[in-house]
Amino acid sequence: MLTVRALCSPCFNIKTITCSHAIRKSSTIFGLSSGFGKCGVSVIRVSGEASRDIIRKKTRLKAFPEPRRALLTKIFHGQTQEMIDRALLLWFPGPHSFTGEDTIEFHVHGGSAIIAAMYASLASFPETRVAEPGEFTKRAFYAGKMDLTEVEGLADLIHAETEAQRRQALRQANGQLSAFYNAQRTRLVSSIASIEAFIDFAEDQEIADDVLTAAVQEVERLIGELKTHLNDNRRGERLRNGVRTVIVGAPNVGKSSLMNVLSQRSVSIVTSIAGTTRDIVESHYDIGGYPVVFADTAGLRATTDDVVESEGIARAKAYVETADLILLVLDASRMATIHHDMDGYLRTYVHELGLPEDTLTRALVILNKSDLVPSESLASLETNANLSVVSCETGTGMAALLDHMKHALERLCGGPTVECPTISQERHRAHLRQCQACLERFIEYFHETAATDRDLAIATHHLRGAVRCIGKITGTVETEEILDVIFSTFCIGK
Repeated sequence: MLTVRALCSPCFNIKTITCSHAIRKSSTIFGLSSGFGKCGVSVIRVSGEASRDIIRKKTRLKAFPEPRRALLTKIFHGQTQEMIDRALLLWFPGPHSFTGEDTIEFHVHGGSAIIAAMYASLASFPETRVAEPGEFTKRAFYAGKMDLTEVEGLADLIHAETEAQRRQALRQANGQLSAFYNAQRTRLVSSIASIEAFIDFAEDQEIADDVLTAAVQEVERLIGELKTHLNDNRRGERLRNGVRTVIVGAPNVGKSSLMNVLSQRSVSIVTSIAGTTRDIVESHYDIGGYPVVFADTAGLRATTDDVVESEGIARAKAYVETADLILLVLDASRMATIHHDMDGYLRTYVHELGLPEDTLTRALVILNKSDLVPSESLASLETNANLSVVSCETGTGMAALLDHMKHALERLCGGPTVECPTISQERHRAHLRQCQACLERFIEYFHETAATDRDLAIATHHLRGAVRCIGKITGTVETEEILDVIFSTFCIGK
């Protein structure tokens, strides 16, 4: 039984680190890695050169703690004799830590006064400050502990609200996406090396004549793989951001009632007066582990004298244009006499509502108000696999509708695998398109230029551009502006 839950040179490995970042990195940072507010235990993380001195002064232990082993000890202020708490201490000496630096975790009681005292005591140490959002992860990135795709996967894992989002984010955080891109990058670097070897040694006949042909064939294979990877119908991005699902239909067919039943709470106003809903009402839900953004819309009709309703209808139609999934709602009491030509009726219905021609290809058709229709009249309709016959009043048919929706969401979001992970960020897609363009220019150059006129340095320039595009995804080539945007999505203690 499904449930619905509301959601609150060939080497391009040199990183550019600005002087300002290097200066800030020399300081020791600390932050609350667990959630804010009163709780049983709060975790305060410390990372940097002052970590050893902090342990000595805040614990007064006679022997330094054993790495990666929890120790129950008294925690003192560090600059005074005052005891703050009795808590667990975990010591992670660099480089074998999350950030690659000496790192401490204090597992203290979660009272606000204790956390405030810990913050005040840590800030009293020289060159120690509160961490900026995402700074622990940024230091891990600069230490080579993870690349940018893994960083983004970690951020998505923290923000995941459904089971499907968690699985996708975990795969990316564990490096499956970076492994896919790095494999392509390695093949490109190998092709560049082969062409440059041909340039240097071909005259000495130490390199086979078919090396250029092999390089061209490898690039053509990579182009095909990139096209397949990009032609994913944005499944990964849908899963990350939520499937945009719009509820549409004529006035008073039960769209708002359906919204409320699916959400199991009163989201939209429901009355017997047609046209109650005017603006777009959005809400987020978890259906079968998939994230859904439902949108209740104004009832669609050809003409209206109400200016506000007219604007609501225009917004509803605009939303349908960009929706991933459409829930097309009809009044079942009007269907009993035309069940013999349901497809024709639906096409007419869509046309009368002024919806796009492809609406039915993206729609689940829902016949509401089945409680007002004799059961014998619904018998033939219920056998149609493309229809869901429900009653928002009695709840009849809702389980079957949720099952239909789950199958539709599975189709829209797909199932990423180790061999073929999905693209989860528009940033990745943009760089991959640039990479594909560079590879296509390389192929065009070889096909359109005679062998005697080819400048192989120009050819390798296109391949180098493709390698840089992949490097921008994984972070082997990056700018501070991109990094600032990515890490700003993290909380203070991460």
